[in-house]
Amino acid sequence: MAARIPAEERLTNLVVALMATEIGLTKQQILDNVSGYRQRADAGARPDALEKMFERDKDELRTLGVPVETLGDQADPNDLREARYRIPQAEYDLPGDIEFTAAELAVLRLAGSVWSAESASGDAQAGVRKIRALGIDGDEPIIGFAPRITARSAAFAPLQDAIEKSRVVSFDYLKPGEDAPRRRSIRPLALVDFEARWHVFGVDVAIDEDRMFLLSRIVGAVTVTSTAFDPALRDGAGERALAGLEQVAAVNSALLEVTPGTEAALRLGRRAEPATQGIRVPFVDLHILADELASYGPEVRVVEPAPLRDAVISRLRAVIAANTDEEAR
Repeated sequence: MAARIPAEERLTNLVVALMATEIGLTKQQILDNVSGYRQRADAGARPDALEKMFERDKDELRTLGVPVETLGDQADPNDLREARYRIPQAEYDLPGDIEFTAAELAVLRLAGSVWSAESASGDAQAGVRKIRALGIDGDEPIIGFAPRITARSAAFAPLQDAIEKSRVVSFDYLKPGEDAPRRRSIRPLALVDFEARWHVFGVDVAIDEDRMFLLSRIVGAVTVTSTAFDPALRDGAGERALAGLEQVAAVNSALLEVTPGTEAALRLGRRAEPATQGIRVPFVDLHILADELASYGPEVRVVEPAPLRDAVISRLRAVIAANTDEEAR
């Protein structure tokens, strides 16, 4: 019996695969490697049935506005016996002259955080790995299209509920450099995603001032209290929060030397500006950036600022010490 991969999942896997390469994939490579076709082939589906399924899927994607391109033989473009298929990212991207309001950008950032590279299904990612194993690769990493919600902090749901109900929340919050978390109470106004991390923006009840908190630093459960606040406080809160984060990033930057062609170069290059010595990457939180840079190992070197360099070195030394202790056991 053929594996039952939902049609919509098969289509998203196909989109991911067709965007994985500039040179395109042959029909056979698609049927052998893309989840949804592969399982049916393993279950004994006839080749002609699989080819018809692919043709229907290809037509459906085009109907939905996805620019599936057919590439014929270079010597004879009309010879489609060994045709390759791809989705050119330049045609799939939004036109450069489209502008969005701050509110629309906030919604798009939220959507982008859900439909992110990390949200690509395991089957889709496995298919891309198989395709790359064939020696077929693209210049850009794959953007996730599979409808899988990315893992969020446990604090996300209660905070979202409190925002919708306009209720004060309290939680324990551990700041870098502090030995123990402190109890905070806020009027939560917006959840925003910035630099792939969730923040809650609200009014700190104790000092009656706007504050931003990283969800990853909330310790334990979030308590939604019975104390209500004026829902009008939420108006424009998401826009103010994002504007504040962007202002912080605008005045903080790291000068980095990155090894070309590495994962660090790809990921950091998306948000960096060229510099005389390497690249400059804006950042909001030094500790978060240090965590990221340390994860790249020797692929990146911090030139400045010195506190960031020290933080990265400290993390790398901690990894070495942990591994040394493990080997000694």
